[in-house]
Amino acid sequence: MDWLTEELTTVAFCWRVERRDGVAVGLTSHDRDLVIDGLPHRAAPGMTPSAIRREEGLEADTMDVGTALSSALIREDDLLAGRWDGARVSLSAVDWTEPSRRVALSEGTIGAVELTDAGFTAELRGAAAALERAVVEETSPECRAELGDRRCRVPMAGRRRFARVVESDGEQLTLDRAEPEPDAYGGGRLRWFGGANAGLEGAVARSEGARVVLRAPPAFEAEPGTLVELVEGCAKSLEVCRGRFGNAVNFRGEPFLPGMDLLTRYPGA
Repeated sequence: MDWLTEELTTVAFCWRVERRDGVAVGLTSHDRDLVIDGLPHRAAPGMTPSAIRREEGLEADTMDVGTALSSALIREDDLLAGRWDGARVSLSAVDWTEPSRRVALSEGTIGAVELTDAGFTAELRGAAAALERAVVEETSPECRAELGDRRCRVPMAGRRRFARVVESDGEQLTLDRAEPEPDAYGGGRLRWFGGANAGLEGAVARSEGARVVLRAPPAFEAEPGTLVELVEGCAKSLEVCRGRFGNAVNFRGEPFLPGMDLLTRYPGA
């Protein structure tokens, strides 16, 4: 790594960003594009990282990176829609005269994103951030599995359906087809296959006939005729699991476990 100690510096920062939907982009602080591992890294001279803050113990390392918004690669609309949330980022220092010579500096995922008049600032969280989440399940009266996953095992082949939007009003959508049974999509998912929301997903709060109510309004207004995919949901209660799906044997909850109020009882109560 003699190139790091030369009097005339040839160091440039490079970011490789991979979204959860598979889109990958490369950015560099150099004033010209670079190609690294076959991925073009577009010049973004204003993109600069902060100091990488290393934490002791198991706390997550963090770093901030800021730049002006690029209409070609990272758009404000995509940031607001959450398309970059959780994207995996790797930061390297490279020799821009020979990009194959590089030193890995940090990697992690995009956390909080703050938009400013001049662009945006994104927080990069290290791998240890995963340890901040609970790693052991807690008991609960509701099922902790997701409908159709490897623990639930309910077949989902016939529980996914396509429909088109007839009318939208905030989080309420009217579709061109009715649900197969009452509240079939409550607790399920809706995925957009067209329009400005293409590729995004939303959680369904409840459904009634041809009307679906999302837990939050879509990032962009839904146009009539937009294609969506609906995935049935589950109320996660033992009654629904047994009666609707006939799947009580795979129920992942403890509906008969005494609650915390048992600790406050006294003899004779």
